[in-house]
Amino acid sequence: MEKFEGYIFTALCSTNFLISCLVFSRVTREQREPYMDEIFHVPQAQKYCHGKFNEWDPMITTLPGLYLASVGVIKPIVWLADLSGDVVCSTAMLRFINLLFNCGDLYLLYLLTCKLHQREKTRTASRRILSALSLSTFPVLYFFNFLYYTDAGSTFFILFTYLMTLYGCHKASALLGVCAILFRQTNIIWVAFCAGCLVAAKMDETWRAEQTKKKDEPKSQVPLNFSGVKKVLVFTLEFVTNPVHVKSVLLLVWPYLLVAIGFLLFIVLNDGIVVGDRTSHEACLNFPQLLYFLSFTLFFALPLNVCYYRVVRFLQTLKRQPFFFAAVTALALFLVWKFTFVHKYLLADNRHYPFYVWKNVFQRHELVRYLVVPAYVLAGWSFLDSVKYRSLFWILALLVCIAAATVPQKLLEFRYFIVPYLMYRLHMPLPSLPRLIIEFLLYTVVNAATIYIFINKSFQWPDSTAKQRFMW
Repeated sequence: MEKFEGYIFTALCSTNFLISCLVFSRVTREQREPYMDEIFHVPQAQKYCHGKFNEWDPMITTLPGLYLASVGVIKPIVWLADLSGDVVCSTAMLRFINLLFNCGDLYLLYLLTCKLHQREKTRTASRRILSALSLSTFPVLYFFNFLYYTDAGSTFFILFTYLMTLYGCHKASALLGVCAILFRQTNIIWVAFCAGCLVAAKMDETWRAEQTKKKDEPKSQVPLNFSGVKKVLVFTLEFVTNPVHVKSVLLLVWPYLLVAIGFLLFIVLNDGIVVGDRTSHEACLNFPQLLYFLSFTLFFALPLNVCYYRVVRFLQTLKRQPFFFAAVTALALFLVWKFTFVHKYLLADNRHYPFYVWKNVFQRHELVRYLVVPAYVLAGWSFLDSVKYRSLFWILALLVCIAAATVPQKLLEFRYFIVPYLMYRLHMPLPSLPRLIIEFLLYTVVNAATIYIFINKSFQWPDSTAKQRFMW
């Protein structure tokens, strides 16, 4: 980091923290009591604050990483400041932990941006800094910095895990991956992604060597045709059945493999991945979740992806490969038809935005879910086109992990898309300054709107006197 860039970034971090504190203060004044999932998280953290580590709320489905981290931060502060009474481990103090994670997320996003785009000749300090700032204000993530949820801490440890992987510190990365899993069990997928990046690099190296022998031009782009897909599948099968390749891969990924073994042991002992209430978190093959995610990325990456030339390129690709796109569309229609699941919470809780998306879009008519399939295809093409300059097998690893993170989820909840989106956005080519400014403005407008609605547009249920608020 150059000296001037360091000063600018430090000033930006301080400004971001100050603004976030002001928003935090307003949100906490308006909603002093625990809200939504906080009614489970806050009392559990307070039990840990009082040393009651053997007491557990059976409604909580995640491991105690958030509560352990909170106690680890709050206890020294309480001791140094000589605090006592209700302020210790109060709802406000527990929520404040996520503001600290937000600062960490901003710094990690900046370091990841520098590392991932260090070879780009057109990179500038202003673009690196603005890109990191924009991602740290990603609306779904930013909103939960002001409530006591697991998202900020979970994202922090996943980003830290991936950063250590990029720097080759695989033991540290695996250890940080364990911390991420303690916040949310499904983070095992992103620990696997870190290992998958190493495997993908090996596979890509072997792929290029074989292509060179065949006097073919090495390609990193996913081939959008049937013969290309077949070629990749055959190569993958040969690679994973070759003892030499398997040995070289195991020597690279063994720290992550130990984490995976430990996680499998946890699943066996726990009789499943979920702790606590399992009835509301049953896994299923909800393939349309992947399609919803692609649409989600298309919207939030709109300032970076939309341009005349990309539209023309899509139409040209469609013209060159009509049968391939027809087959993809048919597959998407089939998945929507046979594998659409609707969680009971989605239709029962009108405080979440997905409730209104489902009610006002998908429930208007039963044909709507099929009519939007072409938009899913466009979103999928845009996704691949945005990362096409990355390694072929890295793209496959990312797609597999995104599918693993989204498809088993029966409940449509935008929080599940946070880490997949950040991984996608981080690996796009570093956008131009005007596009980054538009992206930041879009995120700022969405954040301002959602926070304003949360604070000022409260309502009441007929059978309750408590204020209800809209949220992600």
